[in-house]
Amino acid sequence: MTPEELQSARDRTVPDVVASGLRVLFCGINPSLMTGATGHHFAHPGNRFWPVLHRSGFTPRRLKPSEQTELLRYRLGITNVVARATARADELSAEEFREGGLILTAKVEQLRPEWLAVVGVGAYRTAFGRRSARIGPQDHSVGGAHVWVLPNPSGLNAHWTAETMAQEYERLRARVEDGH
Repeated sequence: MTPEELQSARDRTVPDVVASGLRVLFCGINPSLMTGATGHHFAHPGNRFWPVLHRSGFTPRRLKPSEQTELLRYRLGITNVVARATARADELSAEEFREGGLILTAKVEQLRPEWLAVVGVGAYRTAFGRRSARIGPQDHSVGGAHVWVLPNPSGLNAHWTAETMAQEYERLRARVEDGH
């Protein structure tokens, strides 16, 4: 993909991968330019979402971004806090995050997933006004769903390795399977 093709994806939106009755609705911060260009969530080659999802046991094999609709077979889905594609999340305003939190709450109320898993603690804090939130289960719900904040799988997140991310995703999976 050329730099021009990537730049032309700026501000594009990508359809959610959702259905009613999901076990987990994974919520990214916003689409990357690669995601905007391809139409596939977490499409940047450096993004660790797909390998971590598999390593943590959510999927029986590592899915490719182009296979994202297969998540629905496992009652998993994907959306974003902010819909527009950017090169970096820091291009988004706090107001966009807060507005995205309201839109996400309405989406969760409509779809009724058991869990909302937000991948990015900073985005979660800003979108929902939870300044002291940390990675892990949260003490409140969003739109009726339990909430778990996961580490951002972006390759730019140097604080977490694929292994430590997979361990946190596995903690969520175990809780989902326990029915709590």
